[in-house]
Amino acid sequence: MTTPDPRPGRIPLHRLPATRWNAQEPTWRGASPAVIGAALKRALARPSGNWFVLAASEQVRADRPFGRVVAGTELVAWRTPDGTVHAGPGACPHLGAPLCRGAVDEGRLVCRWHGLSLGTDGFPGWSPYPAHDDGVLVWVRLDREGGEEPLAEPVVPERPRAGAAIAAVESLAGRCEPEDVIANRLDPWHGSWFHPYSFLGLEVVEVPEGPDPEPDRMVVDVGFKVAGRWGVPVRAEFACPEPRTVLMRIIEGEGKGSVVETHATPLGVDRDGVPRTAVIEATVAVSDRPGFALARRLSAAVRPLVRTAARRLWRDDLAYAERRYLLRASGRWPG
Repeated sequence: MTTPDPRPGRIPLHRLPATRWNAQEPTWRGASPAVIGAALKRALARPSGNWFVLAASEQVRADRPFGRVVAGTELVAWRTPDGTVHAGPGACPHLGAPLCRGAVDEGRLVCRWHGLSLGTDGFPGWSPYPAHDDGVLVWVRLDREGGEEPLAEPVVPERPRAGAAIAAVESLAGRCEPEDVIANRLDPWHGSWFHPYSFLGLEVVEVPEGPDPEPDRMVVDVGFKVAGRWGVPVRAEFACPEPRTVLMRIIEGEGKGSVVETHATPLGVDRDGVPRTAVIEATVAVSDRPGFALARRLSAAVRPLVRTAARRLWRDDLAYAERRYLLRASGRWPG
């Protein structure tokens, strides 16, 4: 598939070749378990500095606390009046009440059980964790759970300039481990077969080679489906800046520079002892077209559409990740 370089005055839609789902070129030979496994191994070996994505920036507010369990650790996050994000243990140090059901008053967490007020300076038996807001996502550093050499800040991928982009974040959870989510994204060969409602004519044109490839990326040509055979052809690269993140960046075609960040955050185990992982996916879209300025002004209406598309894809991809985990856990994984 060719990836035209669209000019601002041209409509980006193209009529793509008609191909029945069962008449596509099989991609299983290209989707080598050795290639995917080697890419995954390199990704998992990269440093994270013990940082985990907690939530979308907009979910952590100054008027109420936000709670989530990350790597088995109950957390609460909030903002002080200056907008700074903070995170701490999710259980009140007094009698263990859930602080995510408490309140935020003048930048302090207030427990609803007995009114204990907790600030950023901590309390006996309760100490805040390092937190970071990159403008799209909030991260928390858990040194005990991460077990690595701590970094002062998380490894945040390069993104389009915030003032020129539309950002949307969607989150789902599945019964698997982070590596199963990352492995799914490092298998772009499944795109047109597994997601025919979204992708047309996907072709992997570059894979990393050797034990220490540079650049360590996969490159695909694909048509993002709009309606019927009409779609937007682009060239995109997939790379892992840290062990729980896969970054897709459009490098040619409409929306050049736009990114989709897939972050895999371990949550803990369910009552059956099966691990659960949150997929927190950030889409940061940009375009040089004059109409994109209007889209930015209407971003409140655009973001739900982006989140809906991401959720549809991840309903399928979490089934892939969960199946991979099931096979690994039962000793049947063929890769």
